[in-house]
Amino acid sequence: MSFEIYLRPTSFIDTENPAVVAYAQAKTAAGKSIHEKVVDLYLAVRDEILYDPYHLILKPELISASLTLQRGKGYCIEKSLLLAAVGRIHGIPSRLGFSIVQNHLSTQKFVDMLRTDKFVFHGYNEFWIEDRWVKCTPAFNKSLCEKFGTHALDFDGQNDSIFQEYNGGKKYMNYLHEYGQFDDLPYDLFVSELKKHYGHLFETDREKVFS
Repeated sequence: MSFEIYLRPTSFIDTENPAVVAYAQAKTAAGKSIHEKVVDLYLAVRDEILYDPYHLILKPELISASLTLQRGKGYCIEKSLLLAAVGRIHGIPSRLGFSIVQNHLSTQKFVDMLRTDKFVFHGYNEFWIEDRWVKCTPAFNKSLCEKFGTHALDFDGQNDSIFQEYNGGKKYMNYLHEYGQFDDLPYDLFVSELKKHYGHLFETDREKVFS
């Protein structure tokens, strides 16, 4: 397997941006093991970049790891772009995964906006560690999880870390469909799936929801 595509810079995963490079270098140390590095990077992106699902940025020129870092917040895809970027900067092959998930603990405000509790194109990450891909999900920052009385997902750099089905006895998250894994954001597929599942947002509320 060639890993070159999982280490390269792209317009969305802009690993050559000086701010992203500095962030990656500041959040872990060169002398650490690969497991320690990915945990450091995961926790930094999970908790320092706040989860914000209420404003979806769709203009491709406004989507990138560096812009996510600059804003200090973003939806799951934006956070995944940054985590992939900092992983690549440290020479760790990193790719993106996307799913449709059903969230049973979502806010009523968000469900009302989408008109469903199914979240299309939920983003997560995979790192190549010791001859296999390991999943991790940096979407929900710790302070947000504490606010909703649930646990933030931990990651040990060795085992998959995805949304658990149950949390505190309550049904939490179901994975309904897997789009697969990608070396970069499949922008056209992303937008077409949003239009397919949330067509009403494009018809009436675009200025409120999208950029």
